[in-house]
Amino acid sequence: MPVFLQAVTSAAVFLCLATALVHVLLVFLHVAPPNPLSQRYARQVNAWVFPLFEQNWRLFAPDPESVNRKISVRTLHTAPDGTVRVSGWFDLTAVDDAAVEHNPFPSHTAQNMLRRAWSSYLENHVVDDQPRSPRALMTQRYLTNIASDRVAAHRGGSFEAIQLRVITVPIAAPAPASGAGAAGVAPRTADARYLPWWKVEVDSHGN
Repeated sequence: MPVFLQAVTSAAVFLCLATALVHVLLVFLHVAPPNPLSQRYARQVNAWVFPLFEQNWRLFAPDPESVNRKISVRTLHTAPDGTVRVSGWFDLTAVDDAAVEHNPFPSHTAQNMLRRAWSSYLENHVVDDQPRSPRALMTQRYLTNIASDRVAAHRGGSFEAIQLRVITVPIAAPAPASGAGAAGVAPRTADARYLPWWKVEVDSHGN
């Protein structure tokens, strides 16, 4: 028995080391300047990196947010008698904010998952809300999964489709110092964006 446990432990350690090495290599190819190796295996690298291991350089060149966004979701369910029921809006951003507030060690999912999912969606849906590339379709599905999983966890119930609403509120510029001669900066108005209804897997969100 000890020999068997030793063999299993050795295999598990080897698998972990191999996975770690492959992960480091793929992430390195992703962030490295374009080269023959990264171009040849671009499909495999992107499949591994996106969307969970995406890298950027904002740690070294911070890009502070200039707006606040509130992302809400509502669900659609068709009853057996054909009646279509649309729920009220559920504030996903408020749930994340509540998980971060007064928490000395907030999780990455509460701080960044929803925000980064929306940023990636915007980057890949430049013209409209129609996915016109595999990456755009992937970011749409990623955002759909996050929203549907969270509303199911907090509200429960059955639904077949979801819709997202994103309210963008520009962060007001700081008021000028007294005596500067300016009356202040007029605040910009909020913008509400309604995304299309997206289907979700009924089996994963049923009663």
